[in-house]
Amino acid sequence: MGFKCGIVGLPNVGKSTLFNALTRTAAAQAANFPFCTIEPNVGEVAVPDARLDALAAIAGSKEIIPTRLTFVDIAGLVKGASKGEGLGNQFLANIREVDAVAHVLRCFEDDDVTHVEGRVDPISDADTIETELMIADLDSIERRLANLSRKLRGGDKEAVAQDRLLRAAKEALEDGRPARTVEVDAEDEKAWGMLQLLTSKPVLYVCNVEESAAAEGNALSAKVAEMAAAQGAGCVVISAAIEEELSQLADEDAAEYLEEMGLETPGLDRLIQAGYELLELQTYFTVGPKEARAWTISKGTKAPQAAGVIHGDFERGFIRAETIGYDDYIAFKGEQGAKENGKMRAEGKAYEVADGDVLHFLFNA
Repeated sequence: MGFKCGIVGLPNVGKSTLFNALTRTAAAQAANFPFCTIEPNVGEVAVPDARLDALAAIAGSKEIIPTRLTFVDIAGLVKGASKGEGLGNQFLANIREVDAVAHVLRCFEDDDVTHVEGRVDPISDADTIETELMIADLDSIERRLANLSRKLRGGDKEAVAQDRLLRAAKEALEDGRPARTVEVDAEDEKAWGMLQLLTSKPVLYVCNVEESAAAEGNALSAKVAEMAAAQGAGCVVISAAIEEELSQLADEDAAEYLEEMGLETPGLDRLIQAGYELLELQTYFTVGPKEARAWTISKGTKAPQAAGVIHGDFERGFIRAETIGYDDYIAFKGEQGAKENGKMRAEGKAYEVADGDVLHFLFNA
């Protein structure tokens, strides 16, 4: 399990170039890093994590299975999309299904690439996208509130809670604020998530810059970073042109090209890292001679729920988790060495899994 990220953007901002480059990169990955095109606009890429390779080398794992990130190239987002312009309702349905929304913003000048609005202004572009999503949310809320009236008269508790949350979202939207600005109590989080409001999704701004600005960004991307910080959103600088070039190179040539461009890592890696930070995700590992595998969970996830990511039976019959920290596994060269040095712990149901933990679950079938 990784996470699903919807890529949105106005025409000619580099959205499709970026998506195509990322998915071509995935297609070129080795057999241990599976890629599949689920639909023409959906692709899965392996989440790069050097720790997984290190664990596999020590354990002599025959197979390495990383966790995956799903990219959804969401088409049809233009001004008026909430009213059916472009592909209209199709983009709304696609966005409802993702965990986060990546807004690709044009942060480069190029007279050969026409901007749909006739000027390069990433802040305005972001506002256009957000406005369309907010209008769509308001329309959806109005319909839902009307449909709840009968249940409210009957005193349905679930309907009362839903009505309260919808009205809180409506108030924010009418005030010009996205639904994600609404403060939701812990006991309401599940019901809030089920509303699937478009503007409740966490946002990651992807600044598409010219090649020369890929390492440090430029004045336009700096403005976007400032906006993102004010909103509590994520922000990453990428050159879609560089990613497209990288996607067609062998690993050795790609590393050399990155060095020439003054970059330590590909944009894909930085995009994934920013997405994980935005969604407060982390990784734990299961390691053995058969396979070394990475699993994605939310920060704060307790051991039984982490086990449930592998299989529901693991969570239902959870007994304990034999736990070794990543650094200890490496330092003592595997499970046996960690155990002999007192670095394997037996953790129970209350244990919050830490990033990098190597776990073995014991459960009742």
